[in-house]
Amino acid sequence: MKVLISAYSCEPGRGSERGVGWNVAREVAKRHEVWVLTRPDESREAIEAELACNPVPNLNFVYFTLPFWQDSLRWGQSGAMQIHYYLWQIQAYFVARKLHQEIQFDLAHHVTFVKYSSPSFLAFLPIPFIWGPVGGGESAPTPFWQDFSLKAKLYELGRDLARKMGEIDPFTRLTARKSTVVRATTIDTATRLHKMGAKEIQIVPEVGLLEEELEALRQYPLPIDLPVRFISMGRLLHWKGYHLGLQAFAQANLLETEYWLVGDGPERERLQNMAEALGVADRVKFWGRLTREETLEKLRDCHVLVHPSLHDSGGWVCIEGMAAGRPVICLDLGGPAVQVTEETGFKVAANNPSQVIQKMAEAMRCLTEDPTLREKMGNAGRTLVSENYGWRVVGERLNALYQNTVNPIPVKI
Repeated sequence: MKVLISAYSCEPGRGSERGVGWNVAREVAKRHEVWVLTRPDESREAIEAELACNPVPNLNFVYFTLPFWQDSLRWGQSGAMQIHYYLWQIQAYFVARKLHQEIQFDLAHHVTFVKYSSPSFLAFLPIPFIWGPVGGGESAPTPFWQDFSLKAKLYELGRDLARKMGEIDPFTRLTARKSTVVRATTIDTATRLHKMGAKEIQIVPEVGLLEEELEALRQYPLPIDLPVRFISMGRLLHWKGYHLGLQAFAQANLLETEYWLVGDGPERERLQNMAEALGVADRVKFWGRLTREETLEKLRDCHVLVHPSLHDSGGWVCIEGMAAGRPVICLDLGGPAVQVTEETGFKVAANNPSQVIQKMAEAMRCLTEDPTLREKMGNAGRTLVSENYGWRVVGERLNALYQNTVNPIPVKI
């Protein structure tokens, strides 16, 4: 088939959305002819360098950006970046319409950004359209706001307002209604999309790992030495919930254990002060911001991944943790709730902070005292990721989705 992909963010050798854009395009190009709409300022050099070393014959890139606003990276992930993204999507429609007249695409697929509350104008092309995976419909449960600073509460209020504005945007609602298939990263996002008029919704995580990454993580031995180490990886933000993990670690009151936090952000000072106040500062290590390779080296030295995020559409670290054979302790919210199973870790119901802290502490005690359970959950995690989250598997499932979207199998009555 001839497939048109919209990937506002796309770059080889990267994680997060850039990696999603690149890896989806590369996997689809193994079976179909692919044209990718993306920006020149973010990743053109990296894309062309990669294709020069490792050509993909069926993969074509169409670069463009707004003529009056060419430096889309200038504002980072600020509100200005979101405005650029919206306007770029409008421009993408006109570029795509002209391309379609020449090439006659069989299918269009919007891949990045993964925002359910902002439209993709490719839905208005006269061909089947797949939207997503899209996320962002998750919210921190209200009882947890009591622990947020004023700045954090304002952030959450602003985020809610932006989503509500997006949901009433007629173009966003039309995108949902015109999509042949909408792929949502979480149940929360799927619920919002249904209310916006989407008919065919699939819940599919956006994350994936390369085969070489899976193989490298599979080689990590399961630590058997003491102390038992818990690790959290990611930016130190209020909604990541690391303050809950820290309090659970203190409440568990386990000898010969440590809690490592890898990452940096505005919550670091607060978390350090909390560790002092809880009397566990000597067993809590803040490693700061590290490269991905250095971060995974820290994961190798730890026994259990702790990821208590309050609203996370993706949760890449959970996939990496399970691929490395580490049990995961997370909240039963967002992306981690979709990825982690009872066999691979502990999903804690998020009713209120004190209940979460208590249940996480119990999970920490259980995994500390039972190395056999750690090994059993770790092995189950490796199997789960290998069977579901390698990019090769993702590519095979995308191919099946494309085939069924363009040539749907009739239902026998």
